Amino acid sequence: MSMNPRTRRSIVSAIAGAIILSAAASAFAFDIGSLLNNKPKDNFAIIRADQLASLMANPNSHVNIYDANGWGLRSTSGVIPGAHLLSSDDKYDVATTLPPEKNAKLVFYCADTQCTASHEAARRAMAAGYTDVSVMSDGIKGWVDAGKPVEHPKLEASNNS
Repeated sequence: MSMNPRTRRSIVSAIAGAIILSAAASAFAFDIGSLLNNKPKDNFAIIRADQLASLMANPNSHVNIYDANGWGLRSTSGVIPGAHLLSSDDKYDVATTLPPEKNAKLVFYCADTQCTASHEAARRAMAAGYTDVSVMSDGIKGWVDAGKPVEHPKLEASNNS
């Protein structure tokens, strides 16, 4: 079967175009997929209970600790001594709750390694311009499991951030 040169060029061009289009579509789908699967990286540090205990023991660290748990967990598990009690993880008043110095050392915690309320509270601080922000990922449960001391706040104290 003989084909004229013009028809052959058309078929070769069509095949080449299909291959290029297919490759471009695959590359585009890959880029979209990678964008959808990549969450923005949090810029706060992750620390553990023993690291927070060391900071607390060092009078030069000037660490500010923030509890992002709700009253139910605070009443049963307690809070880290000296922690400020946030009214919520995502709606607390940054201006009245956090120190005025944007380079102050802030550490947020919540329930445990599965809880993300502390992450949300830390993101809020970073969005407000704070630069030395950490999350104690062990949470109050990890703190207690490590044998660290807790306080049990009164109901009235939990309403004051």
